[in-house]
Amino acid sequence: MTDAGPVPVPPPGIDDPEVLAEIAILLARYEAALMANDIATLDASFWRSPQVRRFGAGENLYGFEAIAAYRLARPGGAPPRTILRQSITSFGRDFATADIEFQPSGSSRIGRQTQSWVRLPDGWRIVSAHVSFMTAPG
Repeated sequence: MTDAGPVPVPPPGIDDPEVLAEIAILLARYEAALMANDIATLDASFWRSPQVRRFGAGENLYGFEAIAAYRLARPGGAPPRTILRQSITSFGRDFATADIEFQPSGSSRIGRQTQSWVRLPDGWRIVSAHVSFMTAPG
């Protein structure tokens, strides 16, 4: 086994601890709202713009109105799930990505959720989101 050398230190502005903490709080709030089907909190998490996107497991939603309509039409909200892994990376003070691997209760499928968060004048908002599934390894 060879030594690959020291782990590189992220450039300045990458993984700012304050930004990481802010996004971690927002992710926990989003997850709680998702499990409770708290549509108001879920909607408040997204940028209210025709430019926001959410690509789900079975739908491609363009614009806030389409995302909000999807939430209203979805009976009961998201099924229970277990978070397997969460990763947040910040880039400067106003942009971060969040990636979650999860497993729906009673399923062997592994889900993946990616969100791009931007600090806008009215606070942090998701500007792009993607959810997909894969078969569990094994």
